[in-house]
Amino acid sequence: MEKKIDRRIRKTRKQLQDGFTSLLLEKSIKDITVKELCDRVDLNRGTFYLHYKDIYDMAEQLENELLDQLESILANHFYDTIDDSPFPLLLDLFILIKENASFCTALLGSNGDVTFSNKLKSILREKCFSDWMELFNSDKADKFEYFYNFIVYGSTGIIESWLKGGLKESPEEISLIVGEIILNGAEIIK
Repeated sequence: MEKKIDRRIRKTRKQLQDGFTSLLLEKSIKDITVKELCDRVDLNRGTFYLHYKDIYDMAEQLENELLDQLESILANHFYDTIDDSPFPLLLDLFILIKENASFCTALLGSNGDVTFSNKLKSILREKCFSDWMELFNSDKADKFEYFYNFIVYGSTGIIESWLKGGLKESPEEISLIVGEIILNGAEIIK
């Protein structure tokens, strides 16, 4: 049975995450100090050290929590359920992104962590490769690599544009757009 985290601890971690995110939107992680973060969120450094070893530990824990949520979503969608449309999977992904919009913007922005981006792409690649090969009953792994890169890099670009644009479209709307692009390619812009 999973131990429930005390409300005060959740609140403190949320304050630290929000402060860290706002700093990461302004500067590189290497330029963020524990003191600066604690001053921003009005907590003492001792409180920070109850939860994290240092700024890098905090970043890694926050990134891993987000990646765990992503993996959980991917695990709940199987290739045979996306046969007609990737919409349910995309919707769950875009809801997760919207719920973590500031943090995702910071991670994918110019001050973000390249390691996070690479882990994200690796998780997506693994899921896509196994599912798409099964879905299309294909052994054309060489062509899949091109298809995968088109989907992942294109989707990443759309996510970044969506975040930078202030999330004007709902997760449902952006999921439909990405799903249409995936399923119809260039037909969508004709």
